[in-house]
Amino acid sequence: MEIKKRVFKPGNLLYPVPAVLVSVADKEGNSNLFTVAWTGTVCTNPPMLSISVRPERYSYHMLQETGEFVVNLTTEALAFATDFCGVRSGRDTDKWKETGLTKGKSQKVLVPLVQESPVSLECRVTEVRELGSHHLFLAEILAVNVSETYLDANDTFRLSKARPLAYSHGRYYGLGECLGTFGYSVRKTPERKGKAGRRKKYHEKR
Repeated sequence: MEIKKRVFKPGNLLYPVPAVLVSVADKEGNSNLFTVAWTGTVCTNPPMLSISVRPERYSYHMLQETGEFVVNLTTEALAFATDFCGVRSGRDTDKWKETGLTKGKSQKVLVPLVQESPVSLECRVTEVRELGSHHLFLAEILAVNVSETYLDANDTFRLSKARPLAYSHGRYYGLGECLGTFGYSVRKTPERKGKAGRRKKYHEKR
């Protein structure tokens, strides 16, 4: 069966992506929250990530001043706050107050983290690339803060229990059912149903 495709003009349709809350602060200690969807892992050793930010955003000058920020992962329960922090400006709104989010103390940077977030990544900028509409901030991850709520009896962190939030072309989604774990497609012993229950059906159709 032929699968037809249409060609659109060049654009950013790399979805879904994480929708994270980035916390920043200036040298005087004034802090702000803003939502970033263009973020990603860029290196394992040293651990690094990136965020892309428009220069006209209120938080941009804070990033320039301190070179520090915290990436706070979001959940379905934080969907409202995540959207609010993306459409309101810190120039005229105290987003911490309006969303009811709690400032937590970071370990390695002077920027507060979001206490309600299941994972907060403390970062320090190593390089800024001016790409065009957005500037890319490359940063090293200095500390990872995880919520004890999602640690099991074996002290293993279970992020799936936090119900992470994803963003796709203007809409927010939960991640839904786990379809498999890394490497399950070549594993000799099939995973239990619920982890990769669709593996058998896939092979039966081939």
